Amino acid sequence: MNVDNAQMSEISPQDSKKKSRVLPISVVILCIVIGLIFGFLLTYNVAIRDSRFTTLSKDIINPLSHSFLQQKEVVGFLPYWLLSTNRKDYSDTITTLAYFSLTFNEDGTIKTHNNPQELEPGWYALTSGKVDEFFAEAKEHTIQRSLVLFEGNEETIDALMSDPVVHAQNFMNDVLPLMKTYQFTDLNIDIESVREASPEAQLAYTQFLSEVKNRLTEAQAGTLTVDIAPSALIHTRLMNLEMIAPIVDKVVLMGYDYHYSGSLVTGPVSPLYGGGVESEFDIDQAVNLALTYLPKEKLMLGIPAYGYQWETLQTATRSATLPGSGITASTKRVEELLSSCFTCIVGTDLMAHEQYLLYPDEETGTYHQIFYPDEAATRAKIEYVSKKKLLGLAVWALGYEDSSVLLPLSEYK
Repeated sequence: MNVDNAQMSEISPQDSKKKSRVLPISVVILCIVIGLIFGFLLTYNVAIRDSRFTTLSKDIINPLSHSFLQQKEVVGFLPYWLLSTNRKDYSDTITTLAYFSLTFNEDGTIKTHNNPQELEPGWYALTSGKVDEFFAEAKEHTIQRSLVLFEGNEETIDALMSDPVVHAQNFMNDVLPLMKTYQFTDLNIDIESVREASPEAQLAYTQFLSEVKNRLTEAQAGTLTVDIAPSALIHTRLMNLEMIAPIVDKVVLMGYDYHYSGSLVTGPVSPLYGGGVESEFDIDQAVNLALTYLPKEKLMLGIPAYGYQWETLQTATRSATLPGSGITASTKRVEELLSSCFTCIVGTDLMAHEQYLLYPDEETGTYHQIFYPDEAATRAKIEYVSKKKLLGLAVWALGYEDSSVLLPLSEYK
């Protein structure tokens, strides 16, 4: 303001009169030009601002448009044999409750009886109302439901694959009404064959899944999930991940049983790392192999809520096991054991990210070793899945867990 006044005082009355005849025209023209430019810029900025606001508004209305707002998936497998020992509400832990399981007849239909006098137990638990409380809790907390169809009998699997399209049609004729009645939004096919498979068998399995997926899509009944063992990535098994990748919506990589009840030596059940050093194979290696065939958005990592216990003659980990001594050790049982065991020695396998404990058996003179996951192991798996940007996690199995092993999942999902 002061500068402008000083400049005006330097103009003489004569100069002012001379310029008074010219200024109005130039000022008008200048004002018009400035007005046009200013108007254009204002309109452009408002448009950009409105565009950004509209985009942001859409993102707020539809949270899935922002990757960081997407809900990560956590599947909890619920076995029928653990229903009586289970808590009913897992809303703080999972996003999908997977009922395990029904099974197949050789023609693809769902098995309802083991014999004329005995109902198949998975079928009985589902249809008799034993699962209803879990489903009610799931509905109250908007947890999705998945129906698992399991088959591990090699003869039944061979029969299924002998006419895969027809048998898949038989199967879907049975399963679609069940999905509607019990409000399942996902169908999980868990066919586990441990034999070497021919290319023809792999093709048959792929045809079976393709027909199942087509029927699901036609009925708008939900998504298709399959489960795969890490060994199927390094051996020729029935499931060829490259062939089925375009068909399925989700794949659960069962990241456990690297050591199991029948293992010849003790060791981690679910080693995150250590393959080629402490173990033959690990989760990281399996995930990397799976991702060569499958988009990361389709891959889920299965994690255990249990371990295994063996009897040995030595105290060192990876000692030879006594034949027939291996049993499942739920983390719930391990927690109870540790609360009263005064001779237990607890250690950590740092590469595997898994705990182990050792205690002597005074009656036999042998030692018991248990490898099992804990809260830190689950947290390590969560960090790994987040780093790899996988779809999520799947827990085997609800009912095995102690008071803490699943706690980190509430922070993840």
